[in-house]
Order: sequence, then C-alpha cells, then structure tokens
Amino acid sequence: MTSSVVVTGGGRGVGRAIVERLLEEPGLTVVVVEFEAGTLDRSEKHERLVPVIGDASDEEVVARAVEAAGSGGAVLRGWVNNAAVFPGGWLHEMSGTDAGTLINRNLAPVLAGCGAAVRAFLAAGVPGSIVNVSSHQAQRAVRGAFAYATAKAAVEGLTRALAVDYGRHSVRVNALALGSIATDRSDAHLDALGAEARDGFEREIRLLQPLGRMGRTDEVAEAAAFLLSERSSFINGAIIPVDGGRSAVGRDPEEI
Repeated sequence: MTSSVVVTGGGRGVGRAIVERLLEEPGLTVVVVEFEAGTLDRSEKHERLVPVIGDASDEEVVARAVEAAGSGGAVLRGWVNNAAVFPGGWLHEMSGTDAGTLINRNLAPVLAGCGAAVRAFLAAGVPGSIVNVSSHQAQRAVRGAFAYATAKAAVEGLTRALAVDYGRHSVRVNALALGSIATDRSDAHLDALGAEARDGFEREIRLLQPLGRMGRTDEVAEAAAFLLSERSSFINGAIIPVDGGRSAVGRDPEEI
C-alpha cells in the first residue's frame, strides 16, 4: 500500500525543498497545496507530485488535497503546514478586528490543515504525522511583525494541544521553529541592499545564529522528513528549533 503526504505552500522556498526531499522517498506521493500555480511548473516532470491550486486556509481546498492524497489507493500519513505570509504592521494603527484578521492569515491555514489531516487519519484508522512550520519569532518577536509572531506562537500552542488530544490515536503533531533561512525572498532582500548594509546584515546573522550563517532550505527539509517518518515515532508535541543555535543565544552588551 502506497503512502502520501500533503505539503502546503510547497511551490517555493522551504516548502519546495520539503517537497523535493519527500519525493526522494520511494513510492511516496506528495500533494502540494499552492496558491500560485506558476510555482508548480515541475509537476509535469514528476508523476508522484500532485498539485492542488488554492488557498491553504480554504476548507474546500484542503478537502481536495485529502481527496488527491487518497487517489490510486494511497493512504495519507503525513501533512506539513508550511504556507505562510509575512505581514508587517503596528497594532496602534489598526482596529482589533483588523489585527485579528492579520494574525489569522498565518493561523487559519494551519487550523484548516491540521483539522483535515486529523479527520483523514482517524477515518482511515492509520497513524499519522503533522509537521507545523513555526519560527523563532514565536518566542522572540521582531519589531513591526506582531501579527506574524502572534500567529506562530499560536501555532506552537496548537501543536502541543493536538499532540495531547490525538496522541492516543497514534497521531503525532510537532513543529519546526525556524531561524533565518536563505530563500529567494531573503536573497532578493540582500540584493536590494547596498554593500555596507549587506555587510551589516551578515554581521548580525553571525551574532544571532552561532553557526555563523543562515540556514539552508534542505536542512529544514531533512528535519521535516525525519518528523514525518517512523524514525521519529516517539517524538510528539515537540517544538524543534532549526536555527543554528539562535534560540540558545543570550546577547549581552558585555559579551566578549
């Protein structure tokens, strides 16, 4: 019996790396939920990649992903909630309702994905693994990004709660808390900087992340593949930093 995994936001960056890593697993079907159809040009080149175009927070879209994951007799066994946006903003400049809407842009896709995955696992009576992609900002907010930090903190709380609720059904729920990862988005930001600002950015990364560099998307993908596999069968409710040591750093003005 073949297995399948759903990855949301799998068209670019971290999501794309996760998809490519999972396609290395023999016989595994990977269903990719992606808002931008143009990022899935490679779907024609791999018979085990199934695109589902739409918003990952839309219940109808995630239902289509579940259906696609079960095509050909495959059994859904994993789900990666990676889809995200990076809204900025200041709370004093908006209403509470508007702030909630902004937060929900990153929380709603995870709620929809987790709900769809758990229902599918329970209906099939099979063990399953959910991997939620979080951020170092869940614990250490970045100025001007309250909505993103709040949503990621909620994602980590949801991860722990679902691990407790559904562990008895052999459903594991874990999260990866990412540090600064090099993607097309970060590359574009660096390219737009002048030489002095770029040097300052790289110096700050060396101070923030003890390994002295940004992470690679394939490093995140390897961690996700591990959590989806039976190799991590006793890991549940964990928030695992993939940040080069960023979460361990205590910056201090008197540091050597």
